[in-house]
Amino acid sequence: MSSAFFYGTLMHPKILQRVIGNDGAHLQICPAVLLQYTRHCVKDADYPGILPYSSSRAFFSHDISREECSVRGTLVTGLTAADLAYLDLFEGSEYTREQASVHPLSSLLPLSEYSIPEAVTPLPADSDLSPIVEVETYVYKDISGLIGDIWDFDDFVRTNAWKWYGNGARQNPDFTEVDRRQAASRG
Repeated sequence: MSSAFFYGTLMHPKILQRVIGNDGAHLQICPAVLLQYTRHCVKDADYPGILPYSSSRAFFSHDISREECSVRGTLVTGLTAADLAYLDLFEGSEYTREQASVHPLSSLLPLSEYSIPEAVTPLPADSDLSPIVEVETYVYKDISGLIGDIWDFDDFVRTNAWKWYGNGARQNPDFTEVDRRQAASRG
């Protein structure tokens, strides 16, 4: 079993379930934060990419706030090898799966009990953060594929999430290969 940090479309439980091809009953999830990274809009896409702040600093003409150079997302535990294979396929060649250290922002819950937080609470001081959890996350490979704007999950949920699950996802090209391989493995 593996743990991962998701910071974009996969923060939405319905999208995560769609990608892994099951209900995620074996998963636990909680909000978490990855410090010293930034989350940016991918050019011509609904989804984001992250980079270490040391790499993304070129996007900014000034020092950015602690909140801006921290990526909020979800810590997911209990991922199986099959789940990871589907996630790797979904993330494709734009990303590399890398080790990272995140701080949980609350207790883990079964995926079925998790709901997207209504409001973002202020980021606790470093001294008040929970102990680090080692995870894997998907880091964007090519900075030239990103724009400097910070990607906003709440905006994604309001305007684009419908394209990623349910009937809205039927024509989403990001799922085509994942769907084909899931069907072949059930075969």
